[in-house]
Amino acid sequence: MELSARDHAAVSRVIRSRRSVRHYRPDPVPAELLRELVDLALEAPSSFNLQSRSVVTVTGEAGLRALTEATGGQAHPREAPVMLVFVAESGAWREDRGDIWERARHSGAWSPQFADATPGDVRAFYEDLRDRGLEREYAVKDAMIAASFLLIAAHAAGLATSPMNGWNEAEVKKAIGIADRDDLHIALLAPLGYPAEDRLHPGRRERGMTVFQETYGR
Repeated sequence: MELSARDHAAVSRVIRSRRSVRHYRPDPVPAELLRELVDLALEAPSSFNLQSRSVVTVTGEAGLRALTEATGGQAHPREAPVMLVFVAESGAWREDRGDIWERARHSGAWSPQFADATPGDVRAFYEDLRDRGLEREYAVKDAMIAASFLLIAAHAAGLATSPMNGWNEAEVKKAIGIADRDDLHIALLAPLGYPAEDRLHPGRRERGMTVFQETYGR
């Protein structure tokens, strides 16, 4: 679908005005809106369309308390009505993903030849990643792209977020019930809710310091 200049301007405004927010009002996020935002996150592209990422929404008191402890008592999970945990699934390529191949085939998005070849191509690609110790890295990339989609979609809906580092992965995994899963990894935590503060743009470096042509460097 081709977007109009008006659509482009709207998206640009959303991206340029989004800020990371640390403090949140206790107002709940409507369930339908939360579902829509997660669905938009899952529209993010992924390698081979393997979709090796999941989103866990945490809204219960016990879960939020556990995530507060896992983040060293930071304000985000103490105040936000929703915490989103983006999980990277490094073992996804070993699982049956036939539903993905069949859906793409039946929709006409993939040719029958491409759909038939994909399982073998996926295995060969990920076996090479495994041998080079890169399984986790590629799954985390998928999860981070999905998280980025959600951050933008949330701001467009009038909500605030803040991508979080500074957490204990083992404690986060325990909080969402995957403490025993070595094939699952925490890519990102993000609070979601209505902002209780206004944040100014902290600025970005001059373009010439971070954008290059053909080769890296000034």
